[in-house]
Amino acid sequence: MAADILRAAGYAVLSTEDPREALHLARTRAEPLHLLLTDVRMPLMGGWQLAEELRTVRSEVKVLFMSAYWESLEDYRIRLAPGEPFLDKPFTIAALKDAVRAALVYRAPSPKSEAQ
Repeated sequence: MAADILRAAGYAVLSTEDPREALHLARTRAEPLHLLLTDVRMPLMGGWQLAEELRTVRSEVKVLFMSAYWESLEDYRIRLAPGEPFLDKPFTIAALKDAVRAALVYRAPSPKSEAQ
């Protein structure tokens, strides 16, 4: 559903239900990948692991995590930087589009500024 919404909004979307296939696409496609939209919890591989592995191949990729159980995922919430976008499920079409736009422009704090 999210892929269809984003395509209708003008985004080029690659979609897969298998995180291993997502990594394969990242390794084999020449086109830039700008954003990974992933659930925090998935079968086979969690969203955090997928994002970490994807960034070894595509360091420039931004990540937008989503979950229906965010309030109960304290260990995941502390991994997000202040202001880093997150998408709560269920979401509206407008919320999805807003979160994607925010994730695409989000700049993570540099390690230097975090140390101060």
